[in-house]
Amino acid sequence: MEPAHDPEQVAGLRIVVMGTGPFAVPMFRALLASPHRVVALVTRPDKAAPGRRAPVNPMRAAAEAAGVTVTEPERINDPAAIAELLALAPDLFVVCDYGQILAPAVLEVAPLGGINLHGSLLPRHRGAAPVQWAILAGDEVSGACCIHMTPQLDGGSVINARSTPIGATETAAQLEARLAAFGPELVLDAIQRVAAPHRPAGAVGTPQDPALVTKAPRLSKADGIVDWNLAAARIARMPRGLDPWPRATTFLHAAGGESGAGPTRLVLEEVAMGPAAPPGSQPGSIVTLDDAGIVVACGDGGTVVIRRVVPEGRRSMAAGEFLRGRFLGTGARMGQA
Repeated sequence: MEPAHDPEQVAGLRIVVMGTGPFAVPMFRALLASPHRVVALVTRPDKAAPGRRAPVNPMRAAAEAAGVTVTEPERINDPAAIAELLALAPDLFVVCDYGQILAPAVLEVAPLGGINLHGSLLPRHRGAAPVQWAILAGDEVSGACCIHMTPQLDGGSVINARSTPIGATETAAQLEARLAAFGPELVLDAIQRVAAPHRPAGAVGTPQDPALVTKAPRLSKADGIVDWNLAAARIARMPRGLDPWPRATTFLHAAGGESGAGPTRLVLEEVAMGPAAPPGSQPGSIVTLDDAGIVVACGDGGTVVIRRVVPEGRRSMAAGEFLRGRFLGTGARMGQA
């Protein structure tokens, strides 16, 4: 469902944008350069863990640079936040990478409702981390789409979409940047369709098929810990799918080797599929290790070859360099801490 601009051009809408992360920035800048008026940015409040700086908010930076009003309600569905939105008198909400679900009372503030730019081909990968889960799932194709919003998470009718193959070595960070570049065209086209004069009442677009829904929940640090009982292909995708956060992580356990040493935490930077594991190999057991890499048995009888790692507190290095001077002992394995 490629974008196709309505010949009846719509201009001059009052738009409130809701977004926080970098995925939303290209479409936000396109809106600023369009005939529409961005009257405010609604973004998540900056929160910092004790002793740390608040995370960077690219949308706040873009809005402030453009002189756009920024508001950051703790909960968008609270009466005070709704009153603030009413005062802005928006015609339409444009939402992307925001992080809160809009209740019916919020969507009703804007006569045209809201459109949401999402980093997958819905209904596949509904949720906060669609790009990462597309790679983890082994999808060959991904994309971005706009939906006409409902209170259900990523559940609205699909207005338009654009697809692209996922590169064999492409990381989540690289794919996200490519998909974000689709945003301007998709969003501007979706606005034309939603605001077109004389369009039929109701939602714009094609309803999603519930039977095709898959989930892409927000990632946690725990998602980065390698479970060696998984299939080799799934583990081999983790360094790409979990870049730049939380990253694929495991712990190297020496066996009768480095005296007194505990498990060594390793970030897996580069991993490839390996040969079949020897019969009887336990998931996480190290099959071979040399300058070419560390071959580890997986749950499906296959192996992966760890070629590049980041040991805790150290720089990135080839597996052979990491192994140099180490004696791990027979029975060394990868696993939980």
